[in-house]
Amino acid sequence: MATNLFEEAKRNKADEFYTQLSDIEAEMRHYKEQFRGKVILCNCDDPYESNFFKYFAMNFNFLGLKKLIATCYSESAVAGEQLSLFDIASFEQKSPDAKHPYKIEITEVRDENADGAVDLADVEYLLKNGKNALTLLEGDGDFRSPECIKLLKQSDIVITNPPFSLFREYVAQLFKYKKEFIIIGNVNAVTYKDIFHLFSANKIWLGQSIHSGDREFRVPDHYPLQASGFRVDENGVKYIRVKGVRWFTNLDYDERHENITLYKQYTPEEYPRYVNYDAIEVSKTADIPYDYDGEMGVPITFLDKYNPEQFEIIGSSRFVGKSMSEFAAKGTYVAGGIRFYLPNGDGTYRCLYDRIVIKRRGAVQ
Repeated sequence: MATNLFEEAKRNKADEFYTQLSDIEAEMRHYKEQFRGKVILCNCDDPYESNFFKYFAMNFNFLGLKKLIATCYSESAVAGEQLSLFDIASFEQKSPDAKHPYKIEITEVRDENADGAVDLADVEYLLKNGKNALTLLEGDGDFRSPECIKLLKQSDIVITNPPFSLFREYVAQLFKYKKEFIIIGNVNAVTYKDIFHLFSANKIWLGQSIHSGDREFRVPDHYPLQASGFRVDENGVKYIRVKGVRWFTNLDYDERHENITLYKQYTPEEYPRYVNYDAIEVSKTADIPYDYDGEMGVPITFLDKYNPEQFEIIGSSRFVGKSMSEFAAKGTYVAGGIRFYLPNGDGTYRCLYDRIVIKRRGAVQ
């Protein structure tokens, strides 16, 4: 199923999902001034494949970047004479069957072709003529390796599509080294305890450009197309559509400080209380009542519109809910971990999807 592709990738370590350039452009435009004078690191990005690298290389001057660094992992690097997007002579002596992770460091991009536009041909020219550097890595290019951590320390902002199977570890590293970042992942990562605590502490939030629907990713030729949402283009390139995609960032933008417009009035009948936690159920963000100042459970998609000045995040149903065994007889509810429950009206109880517990900041007017 398309809805489970990120989870399948995490289990199977099938992490090569290549983000579309249009999705990158839509998100990056909200941070243009924050990029100026900064060192950008794309540390999960084979430049041969990565649209992150292409975006920042082609917009290097427009964004006023100080430096762009991109590294690739040995398992994602292409082999032999196709090692790089660029035809660099130093790679011709390498084994055509070997995979060689490498890094590209760009400090200058000029319109060398004098065609009025900066493109990848100009980047290639400067690489061939020594203005920028393309270097083989000593290790496998894993973001956790000493040489990649050294590059991380040199950077200001990390922007990439990290391995889905290592999302928590990847985020932990970013915070360990106190980096700003814009990365892509699945909204269900919010339910991970360590990630959720970062959200509740206002240290990480969702990006601006993706709030619903699904997104298309290119995948390698060897990737099995088992999902319902996939296609193969006229050149044989494979794509899959994935639901629940979100940007995760700690770079601020104006839209996240806009209040959610509330129009519904609280009534006990429309907003039942949970059996195993003292809060009311609000099944849609749009239905948050304007006149209720107690704790409320909302879907995790609430974070798409979350304004930290308007609401406080109290907890998650996975961590604050009490065991149903304290409230109901065995057999009247479906067991399987802590969640919030509502009564069905016939002595049984239904389990809800993950909920975030929130509370208004300030008194109800």
